[in-house]
Amino acid sequence: MKSKVMYVCQGCGYNSPKWMGKCPNCGQWNTFSQKTEGKAAGSQNQSGEKVALTRLSEVKNQKSERLLTGIGEFDRVMGGGMVRDSVTILTSPPGGGKSTLSLTVASALAKQGFRILYATGEESDSQIKHRADRILGKIEDQIWILANTSMDAVLQAIEEVDADLIILDSIQTFALTSFYPARAGNPTQTMECASALVQCAKDHSRQRAVLMIGQMNKNDEIAGLRALEHLVDTVLVMEGEGADELRGLIATKNRFGSTGEMGFFAMTEKGLRSLDNPSEYFLTKRNANEQVSGSAVAVLREGSRPIVAEVESLVSQSFTPYPSRISETMKRDMLHTLLSILEQRGGIQLYDKNVVVKTTGGLYLKEQAANLAVLMSIVSSVKNMPIPPDWAFIADVGLTGELKRVPAMESRIKELDRMGYHRIFTARGSAVGFPLQNAEIVECRLLQDVMAALRQPYQHKKSEF
Repeated sequence: MKSKVMYVCQGCGYNSPKWMGKCPNCGQWNTFSQKTEGKAAGSQNQSGEKVALTRLSEVKNQKSERLLTGIGEFDRVMGGGMVRDSVTILTSPPGGGKSTLSLTVASALAKQGFRILYATGEESDSQIKHRADRILGKIEDQIWILANTSMDAVLQAIEEVDADLIILDSIQTFALTSFYPARAGNPTQTMECASALVQCAKDHSRQRAVLMIGQMNKNDEIAGLRALEHLVDTVLVMEGEGADELRGLIATKNRFGSTGEMGFFAMTEKGLRSLDNPSEYFLTKRNANEQVSGSAVAVLREGSRPIVAEVESLVSQSFTPYPSRISETMKRDMLHTLLSILEQRGGIQLYDKNVVVKTTGGLYLKEQAANLAVLMSIVSSVKNMPIPPDWAFIADVGLTGELKRVPAMESRIKELDRMGYHRIFTARGSAVGFPLQNAEIVECRLLQDVMAALRQPYQHKKSEF
């Protein structure tokens, strides 16, 4: 027999797995006594109930009901709305917009008649009210607020409100009395509080959605045990800090949608605004007769969606032995590699030039599909030759100077065609098998072929390339 030690308050009968000087239930001091309970060794099912087994092939598929918020970018990242019996954790750096997004989601669902419980352990109810007045305007009657760090109080409030959505801000600030004296934020408390919410959300008799806010540590990870991310259904990370207008919301885990899906928001005085057409945000609006050198258009994939983005370059004369190589939105090693390719395969000398590369809107260049656009923007800048605004570039560039195909060409080209681009430069074999309304696909083998195409409109000026 294995034994289990419990401590029982002699005054009120309160049970605790650890000895405590003061009973949290009745408030009396030094009333706990040890009690040993027997447990059968190796017993798997002491209740005697028969284990219910089902063949996997006979399990019936159940379509998960989703709560659509109407916030386009949030619903996209969630895979089409929040699943009713799901648990989501949202994290970001301090000031990233976690609480703002949570309140926006709460308001959107409350307008549809859903009952929302917003439990906060970090701020007072008046602070939440002040933020809600600023970003929401009209506050819906279906939102209840609980400013308390007791998870026991939260579980009780869930039943009283009969909430459809529970928001916790943040999970690291709550504690269950049965696990005292472990304080809030202790890994045990955090995991047990999260487990209690998971059981509440997935109760077959009353399913609920849970959105937990998680604090981020100095390593840009959710504070606490990594097991917390395994416990929940969806992990959302909001990128961007206080001074940045652009916010990115990415699903690093999603059991009900696409992992890696990304949405974009703009932080305004009235809160977060969903950027339903982010391509417009990452392009500079110019008139048809306005042309500037050092600008090229690429198509990036963020999750399952293609985004048209503008790459800008500035090449200037260096008066120091070591020219600057500055890249705000791509890895510096990648920039050095591309510059070496341009010097060796494109014949452009940059040993005495400063080179700066960035993107409009600050979108990070994580894909090699943008490499041709980066190189052409540098060529345009160093030769002071504007690229026609209706040209775009989709290809990687190898060390040999050859253009390489990239994945998801069909969706990239469709997005450019939809936006009215007329010439799309790609690697050989990248053509798609469907008609295009506006665009012409120009397949090239070498980087020099694309540079020659840029040189043609300027040949009458007798400019040496």
